Amino acid sequence: MSYATLMVYVDADGAPEPRVHLAANLADKFKATLIGCCAIAMRPPIGAEGGVIVEVTEAELKEMRAKLAEKGSWFRKTAGAEHRKLEWRSAVDYPCNVLARESRGADLIVVGRSNKPTDVYSSLNLGETVLRVGRPVLIVPEGVRSLRAEHVVIAWKDTREARRAVQDALPLLREADRVTIVEICDSGEEETAQQHTDDVAHYLERHRIKGGPKVVLHHKGSAAGQLIRLAQDEGADLLVTGAYGHSRVGEWIFGGVTRDLLASSPICCLMSH
Repeated sequence: MSYATLMVYVDADGAPEPRVHLAANLADKFKATLIGCCAIAMRPPIGAEGGVIVEVTEAELKEMRAKLAEKGSWFRKTAGAEHRKLEWRSAVDYPCNVLARESRGADLIVVGRSNKPTDVYSSLNLGETVLRVGRPVLIVPEGVRSLRAEHVVIAWKDTREARRAVQDALPLLREADRVTIVEICDSGEEETAQQHTDDVAHYLERHRIKGGPKVVLHHKGSAAGQLIRLAQDEGADLLVTGAYGHSRVGEWIFGGVTRDLLASSPICCLMSH
């Protein structure tokens, strides 16, 4: 198993050059095709007293398509079209809708995490993206331009999502020099957690991947914060984790660790749902 096709989301507003460079270098690592993807949605008409007073004109639609085409040219230049196999996908639609559709042609989706407020008409909602695309999603913090993934930390929890994440991360895990499998547990659960992480280590060993199991007691505060500190202390630059959440009446509900990692992780996270 390897990654034959990577897809990177390119924001319509701004120039996410570090993320595109990271995705291009990752594509080189796996000799994969890199697809750039971008979208802008039309804002709904503004109405007053039942009457539409402002609506999208044909000229504005043409301007949106021209902006997407210009972003495609920027992507090809930034990713180095003369050196790599590149493709471009774009549409006038909500970004999450477009990426969810286009992800059918990719093994791994690369997206960015920004601390700035997002606009649903031109930016991805990260949580919605992870839950909808049906592919592993590599979330890259703003400004990060490389991913060596020489030491990878797996945040283990005995769930379907964590099992899916480990399977989806196998190509990266095979390339790593060191893999640490961490389960954070409460007092009294250490023996069970050790059995879990030992089993994962044996599974990886059968894939010719050496993984070191590690059980950590949960301290007060955020488990996500504890994971991040552990990864940083270990010198890891990639966290592999399941993504826990669902949609309820249009509202996206996430588990605490998923929510906190999406909001604040300073290192790259590979998430699967």
